Amino acid sequence: MSPSGNGLRILQRIASERPTPVVGERCDMCAVPIADAHQHVVNVQDRQLMCVCRGCYLLFTDESAELRFRAVPERYLSFPDFELAPGRWDELEIPVGLAFVFRNSLLGKTVAFYPGPAGATESELPLDAWDSVLAANPALGRLSADTEALLLRVPERGGGDPECYLVPIDACYQLVGELRQVWRGFDGGQDARRVIDTFFETVRARSRVAKEPT
Repeated sequence: MSPSGNGLRILQRIASERPTPVVGERCDMCAVPIADAHQHVVNVQDRQLMCVCRGCYLLFTDESAELRFRAVPERYLSFPDFELAPGRWDELEIPVGLAFVFRNSLLGKTVAFYPGPAGATESELPLDAWDSVLAANPALGRLSADTEALLLRVPERGGGDPECYLVPIDACYQLVGELRQVWRGFDGGQDARRVIDTFFETVRARSRVAKEPT
């Protein structure tokens, strides 16, 4: 057989043995295929959100365990009696009317993120100002570190009362990703406001009222 014939056979064998291309998403832990709607775990050390299958998700649901990975819960809570004293939002040093706040267990502090043209911008909350918000709203203390966030929205002047919801942390990053695609100028523009309004409608529909701590 000619050398060119040998080369053709080798190429045919390589083509037949080539792995099947991966179609769709796969679990970041075990690589099994997962649906578009799937669950997440947080890599606490790297502050990374990971897409996982149901089996891997269940391995990290024990909140009392000392784990590097933590499953993101699925609960949504509303706080209809949420209080925010006049001027308190300015004291929190958040330049826009929307933020999500969570407890970083690795750093041992509470941080806030707010949306903008570059995505999510981190802001360390002034301790005294945030402690005052918690003192006025003790129900907010049920927040799980790393995996849940308090979603806060302060309407434009004269536009109603401030809102607060407890949501899974992945929902916040989803919102930030959607806003990044449409954000214009300092305040986001009309398209960003429409995205925010739609998102909050979904959050309201999924939330149950948080009970006061006993």
